[in-house]
Amino acid sequence: MQLRLVDLGIDGLATVTLTVLPGECISIKGASGSGKTRLLRAIADLDPHGGEIYLDDMACSATSAPAWRRQVALLPAEIVWWKKTAREHFDGGSEVPTAALHLDDALLQRPLSELSTGQRQRLALLRLVQHSPEVLLLDEPTAALDPASEQRVEAFVEQYRNRYSAPVVWIGHDVEQLSRVAARHFVIHDGELSQKPPRSSASQ
Repeated sequence: MQLRLVDLGIDGLATVTLTVLPGECISIKGASGSGKTRLLRAIADLDPHGGEIYLDDMACSATSAPAWRRQVALLPAEIVWWKKTAREHFDGGSEVPTAALHLDDALLQRPLSELSTGQRQRLALLRLVQHSPEVLLLDEPTAALDPASEQRVEAFVEQYRNRYSAPVVWIGHDVEQLSRVAARHFVIHDGELSQKPPRSSASQ
């Protein structure tokens, strides 16, 4: 499916009209407080917004919020867990592909409070994709990771979007990483989203 934003409006940001093609990854960067996270939350229908969002011809406004969020999945920068272990956040009996992100299955059963931030971040990505959403919205998905784990996450997301033809919106600050993972690059500056090469946007 393709993701289309048509005159999408949130406070503090000019309206956004944008299409992300099936299997395409775009990056968004900008200063803290510029509206990156608020834009992702609006796309996930977690915050009020103007305009319309479409998955192909399916309009967000005509879809229940839970149904929309099953298809348009957001990985927030600040991850919330509501049960004691990661295993409890996955469907009972389902296989969790921990090896894909260099994690041990035993981590699923350990109290989340005993896991590192990087381990929890990778498990949250696996939790996000367990029901095969159509779109991934990733807010700094490798912020807590070492370089090796970062590369595994990049590869995992690439494989996912290629397998499911999933549009991906990736927020980050590392220009080198964004040049690897995304085909098009956007920056939010002075309340406007514009397309720019990633290196030129680093100076904003």
